[in-house]
Amino acid sequence: MYVKKIINAPADVVDEMLKGLTEAYPTFVKRLPDTSVIARLEQAAQVGLVSGGGSGHEPAHAGFVGDGMLSAAVCGQVFTSPTPDQIFEAIKDADQGKGVLLIVKNYSGDVMNFEMAQDMASMEDIETGFVLVDDDIAVENSTYTQGKRGVAGTILVHKILGAYARNGASVTQLADLGKELVENIKTIGIALTGATVPEVGKPGFTLGDDEIEYGVGIHGEPGYRREKIKTSHEMAEEIVSKLKAAFEWQEGEKYGVLVNGMGGTPLMEQFIFFQDVKQLLGQDGLEISFSKVGNYMTSLEMQGLSLTLIKTKEEWVAALNEEVHTISW
Repeated sequence: MYVKKIINAPADVVDEMLKGLTEAYPTFVKRLPDTSVIARLEQAAQVGLVSGGGSGHEPAHAGFVGDGMLSAAVCGQVFTSPTPDQIFEAIKDADQGKGVLLIVKNYSGDVMNFEMAQDMASMEDIETGFVLVDDDIAVENSTYTQGKRGVAGTILVHKILGAYARNGASVTQLADLGKELVENIKTIGIALTGATVPEVGKPGFTLGDDEIEYGVGIHGEPGYRREKIKTSHEMAEEIVSKLKAAFEWQEGEKYGVLVNGMGGTPLMEQFIFFQDVKQLLGQDGLEISFSKVGNYMTSLEMQGLSLTLIKTKEEWVAALNEEVHTISW
């Protein structure tokens, strides 16, 4: 099976993507020389926020670098963790004397490499904190993880912590808040097709023409059930029911909603799904305090989407609504 992609050489996709990104948005970001790190043009006098992971999830994470969100993003090869030395370069650039907070999705390679970079930073007397995001409740243990995976909820963590960092919070305060945020963010995804890593050349998994899979990960990790294609409303009912059981929500509670496209799903379909979710939450007496629909944490060209809910506080909603200067928020 030959998969069509608009690339030059498969081995060069990340380097050429980062070159194109910085050339397209020179007033937003820069690339640190001889690295795969995308950083703010000018770092601010605040705690730096550094995130990252394998490429293939664009606009995550480089699209969220800028005033009010990340100080730097470290871009590994496609679906591959960035190396500790690259992460360390991002930490050094982000550190403005107030320390750096690392926001890491729960994948074994990411955790190990960010922790190694954290050790390197400590030897240079750079204060660091660590927030581990594991919002995917679809499966407990999966490919590349011990415990739950980190997925689209990571973007909400970037946004809220970015606002608090800009407003002067310390490394310790941000780390504590990050832990509280993660406890209140949950996500489930659904796939209609697999995605193709350019150097592999074939989809990571295949579904029948009339099949969908609930609970897939952003690298194509297995979900919890395959079944015949359903309507948007029926898919929303399935995912909302799982989130309801996880949150054990009560009438009158307020939730933020993120419908996230996986890369190959038109916004038309994402908006249809959002209105189905809104109807279901309304039936349970929940209030939507914040909403966002679009492609934020993708999986190359996978067709599908994920639903993230965050149980909100008033100050978190204010942070979500603060203006930022990034490519993709």
